[in-house]
Amino acid sequence: MTQDIETIGIADLFGPPSPGRDRADARIMAAASGIGLMAVRDFPGDAWLTPESRAQLLRIFALPDTEKQKLLRWNFDRARKNVYRGWFPLQPTAVSYKEGIDMGPDIAAAARALPSDDPLCEPTPLPTEGALPGWRAAAANYYRAMETIGNALMRSIARGLGLPETIFDPYFEHGISTLRLIRYPLRDANAGIDISGPDFSVLHKGETRTIIGREHADSGFVTLLAQDGVEGLQAKNLAGEWIDVPPADGTLAVNFGQLLERWTGGRVRATRHRVIAPKTARFSIPFFYEPRVDAEIAPLSLSGAEPFEPFFYGDYLWEAATNFVEMSGIKHLRQPRRANAS
Repeated sequence: MTQDIETIGIADLFGPPSPGRDRADARIMAAASGIGLMAVRDFPGDAWLTPESRAQLLRIFALPDTEKQKLLRWNFDRARKNVYRGWFPLQPTAVSYKEGIDMGPDIAAAARALPSDDPLCEPTPLPTEGALPGWRAAAANYYRAMETIGNALMRSIARGLGLPETIFDPYFEHGISTLRLIRYPLRDANAGIDISGPDFSVLHKGETRTIIGREHADSGFVTLLAQDGVEGLQAKNLAGEWIDVPPADGTLAVNFGQLLERWTGGRVRATRHRVIAPKTARFSIPFFYEPRVDAEIAPLSLSGAEPFEPFFYGDYLWEAATNFVEMSGIKHLRQPRRANAS
């Protein structure tokens, strides 16, 4: 049942006001307020969404273990100073069976790593040019392309809500968006892990499938996901059914997060999604479009939206992100920046 997920051409979002842009806005808002997930195509940077271009970024997984270990986070190697950015290895007993790296805005421009004692603003440990020639430049270009798309989509949402189209722009200036590269390998059947229970497996289309990414909704605003042509990502539709998200080349899967749902008074819907194991290894490239750490999230002027106490985005993010298994054991390393943070 893929018909519930619409693919929307968004080229008109990057031009002046036009009937075409109005139509794209309407389709985006319909998807955002419906299932909360869509696919987009036709945008600056879509040349990245081919197998050959994605492979430039995914070369990092071919690094020898000795090089990957240099990128580890503190909770996996206490000799490291980075606690939020960096490499997370496979964890054999976890339901979420993956390895990868989280990278921040400094990958796009070193000057954007602002001096700060906040772990959310720390620099990203990256492979050397000698270890992976050309990789840093590719990752930087991809990061910047995704920022451009994130900005265009947030402006479209603003217009769809009847708000000034640039209302969200200041929040995302000097934002801390995260580019994540993930590899989901096939789980070793001889690893001694019982994957027959409900936490590890589901019945899908009459077949028992292993879960490799737990059901969840993203915590933030907008997620831009490049898939590698391998199925496995599923979203929950309005009827509560799990539907496959097609991994088509030339498209990004776009889903919305819990904070945007809250901020818009429920007009935008956060998508519940999960990953089930395909028949081969799967790679995924999500980009989480995020505001500044000190962006104050306060109620918008939307009728019917429930009021809430303003809070800093960084406080919210830290509380949410450190609940994931790859972030375990670091929650105590950052204190809220204001007393009434939620």
